[in-house]
Amino acid sequence: MTSEALSQLTEIRRRRPHGPRRIWETLDENIYRERLRGAFLARMAGCILGAPVEMWSIEKMQALAEENGDAFPPVDYWKTVPDPDTLRYEMSPRRAFTRTHMDSVPVDDDIAYTLLGLLIIEEYGHCFSIEDVGLAWLKYLPSACTAEKVALGNLKAGIPAREAAEKENPYQDWIGAAIRADPWGYIAPGCPEQAAEWAWRDGYLSHRGEGLYGEMFWAAAISAAFAVDDPIEALRIGLTEIPEHCEMTHAVNWALEKAPTVRDYQDARAAVDENFPEMNHVHVINNASLTVFGLTIGGADVTRVISQTVAMGLDNDCTAATAGSIAGAIAGARNVPDHWTRPFGDRVLSYLNGEPAFSIDGLIDRFATQARLLFQEGPHKREMFS
Repeated sequence: MTSEALSQLTEIRRRRPHGPRRIWETLDENIYRERLRGAFLARMAGCILGAPVEMWSIEKMQALAEENGDAFPPVDYWKTVPDPDTLRYEMSPRRAFTRTHMDSVPVDDDIAYTLLGLLIIEEYGHCFSIEDVGLAWLKYLPSACTAEKVALGNLKAGIPAREAAEKENPYQDWIGAAIRADPWGYIAPGCPEQAAEWAWRDGYLSHRGEGLYGEMFWAAAISAAFAVDDPIEALRIGLTEIPEHCEMTHAVNWALEKAPTVRDYQDARAAVDENFPEMNHVHVINNASLTVFGLTIGGADVTRVISQTVAMGLDNDCTAATAGSIAGAIAGARNVPDHWTRPFGDRVLSYLNGEPAFSIDGLIDRFATQARLLFQEGPHKREMFS
């Protein structure tokens, strides 16, 4: 069977194992909002901690910590970073990611895609299509990287949205779709099947196969994290929404089996390098394994989770952001230490066209509005796009 056929939602569901599909039948908004704020804040904290040292070796990060007089793994934002005036995404200088200069959530693509997912749901509704995702990208994305760059370019060239991932795209198994998983889990709390379906519609625009499964897995796991108290349980539920026999499933199961012997970031990185030799540093598989290790090492301790995950290296702003979502959803906002969130104020910066800044409180309200609508609709009123 071709990768294209294996990427169809009906085929993915045929090949997935038994799972809960829907854990929450009703929405307790007090519980949900506490967990939502925790997930969103911890995601941004993990992303911002990792962004200045993205793709750095462990040794290079250790040297920066020593130069700053900081602990390593880092338990707070970096004191200083090299090239502080260099702009990320032509907007936020690198110094804006440090604890000495941060006054809002600075610009990053991992955060931008979380915001974009919300905009897609708000503008096109819960039955948004792959074509709608393409229209939103053309409207809001000024630029993109790897698979997203290819898909955006293909859309601009007139290639239909359902085919935009297929032309001149060697990045279909990379991490780009996986970093877009979070909004679907936030809007479908306790509903992993729904979160995975939305992730499929979003991911299909740019990815196929393992890259697509990655977004579906993380969306389902994040959704489950709202309804359970153990990150490992959330991960196991996430696996029930992707094929039982695929590389993504095998990698996550390998990491879960290996976890009892993985004590810290060094063990985690050594195990991944040995098991996935010469794999690209932004592949979805090796980075997913590190994310799993971050969660098994740290549990629901947000600081330990994002600290250890960033220290592992590879695409560590992405991995720490995803791990932060799950740990934060389980821990709740009251258990996200204040030093991670105080510098944010109430402002998230963005490079999305026409959307330069968002209020954190406003975003929580907007995500909650969409979750409320989902539970009001009921499970049998939503159209399927396969």
